[in-house]
Amino acid sequence: MIDKFGLREAAVNAAPEEETGAKEVLACRTVSAFKDIAKDLGDPVTFYAHWDGTDLKELCLMADGVPVYLPEGSDFEGFDTFLQDRSIAKYTSDSKPLFAYAKTRGFRVENLQFDASLAGYILNPGAKTYDPVRLYEEYNRGKFGTIACDNDAALVNETLCLDRTKEYLLGAIDANNQADLLAMEISLAEVLASMEQDGFLVDADGLKVYGEEINKRVEEMTARIYDEVGFEFNLNSPKQLGEALFEKMGLPGGKKTKTGWSTNAAVLEELADEYKVVADILEYRTVSKLKSTYCDGLVKVIADDGRIHSTLNQTETRTGRISSSEPNLQNIPVRKPIGSELRKFFIAKPGYTLVDADYSQIELRVLASVANDENMIAAFQSGEDIHAITASQVFGVPLDYVTPLMRSNAKAVNFGIVYGIGAFSLSKQLGITRAEADRYIKGYLHNFSGVDAYMHDVVEQAKKDGYVKTLYERRRYLPELTASNRNLRAFGERVARNMPIQGTAADIIKIAMIKVYNRLAMEDLDARLIMQVHDELIVECEESIADKVLDIVKFEMEHAAALAVDMQVDAHIGKTWYEAKG
Repeated sequence: MIDKFGLREAAVNAAPEEETGAKEVLACRTVSAFKDIAKDLGDPVTFYAHWDGTDLKELCLMADGVPVYLPEGSDFEGFDTFLQDRSIAKYTSDSKPLFAYAKTRGFRVENLQFDASLAGYILNPGAKTYDPVRLYEEYNRGKFGTIACDNDAALVNETLCLDRTKEYLLGAIDANNQADLLAMEISLAEVLASMEQDGFLVDADGLKVYGEEINKRVEEMTARIYDEVGFEFNLNSPKQLGEALFEKMGLPGGKKTKTGWSTNAAVLEELADEYKVVADILEYRTVSKLKSTYCDGLVKVIADDGRIHSTLNQTETRTGRISSSEPNLQNIPVRKPIGSELRKFFIAKPGYTLVDADYSQIELRVLASVANDENMIAAFQSGEDIHAITASQVFGVPLDYVTPLMRSNAKAVNFGIVYGIGAFSLSKQLGITRAEADRYIKGYLHNFSGVDAYMHDVVEQAKKDGYVKTLYERRRYLPELTASNRNLRAFGERVARNMPIQGTAADIIKIAMIKVYNRLAMEDLDARLIMQVHDELIVECEESIADKVLDIVKFEMEHAAALAVDMQVDAHIGKTWYEAKG
């Protein structure tokens, strides 16, 4: 925002001159070979690198308090030995490409103590970027000064900012009791680098054929909708669709906006049960997106090795969850059969198979543990169906008399509570009155009084602290709690209730990934962790050791954390993701 509104000089002048470095001019050494500075390296060493894929492009290190710059084309021989030297503590800004670099060369980075981007993310998960210059300006109060260097000084500037900010960041991490969390995230970066490089094998020919089948379905649905409406129009144009439904056909419930009729999912879903054309339009949207985004989109990003190498983002979400992009494999639609079919085209290579392991109801187990709710803990420890038990308690009937509808409604409340659901949202989700939904929620909280107390106490504590945190000290700051806008405050309260649950579950799956990765490496098994989708891990392994790998993955996931209730993992083996999902 400072840059956007041209306030840079004001921001610099507002800080004490000795802290900004704004008038400082520093020189650096420029060398052409890594060995020319190796003898000057102390302990620890701060360094910053630019990468071209996984290849080192340029490098800057701090040697005896002076930045030493190696431009593109330099001789980096000896850098690998430096990375493997356990006697030297290493401080850098982005460890994942560093781990990827090491993996391509067949070694592991030793004694990497600090990653500034991960530290910045832990301290402020809502920031847009975590580059060294921005971190310097956030934690050192001011703009860094000019660098005198024979070559492009940008990398030198970043290295100096990193070197002069690391103590501030480490101090803040220690003050927040987050040193273990930072160490975990650095270990995870190595796991993610390996997963990105390995990728997921795809049956490209099968995916293309499936795309052609989906395209035929799109065409058939388009023709059917035109017949139902009575004329042709652009189905992908919200303006034309709104006019067709609410003006030409005269459907009720239309909502006019400045740009025309609203045709978002919420508006159409209210009409779908009564008007077949609306239900068909919603299905058309699902199927056409499946075709364009996934069938066509995935084919385009298959690499030369036949695999899709998704980027796994470690500093994107405010809850600590890992996200996937380019392409997003975590968002493949699986709730409908037509979407889950896509999993059939993610396969193991010949002679190998997939092990798929998924946490069972991990967020509810975390909730039981965090809230220390005796009834919920007892329900999990009984080994019975948690949703059926919840239905029995909420509706006041014996367990044997719980109907499928009761269980379904109780399941919606169980998971809705984790996300801070209210009576209005629950009523729309279940198709019941708001009074009924309110009664369900109140009945739930009456029977699970520990959860009820947690929902109240966590918000009150967040108002005092200004943040909430997970069991592993991950924080999310909530300025919304003090907002004058009532809706914004309500949003803050919902986040305060669900972030400790979601965030703790995210931390647990990260710990499990590290444990699985290290165990497979320690036992020197022909197996590799290739994908993570929320609470699910996928390992590709040689067929003959599939059962052993399944046992390892299941054990490490179930023992990743010690909660008040046991964690449960469902694991299966299959040649495709669809088959391994069970």
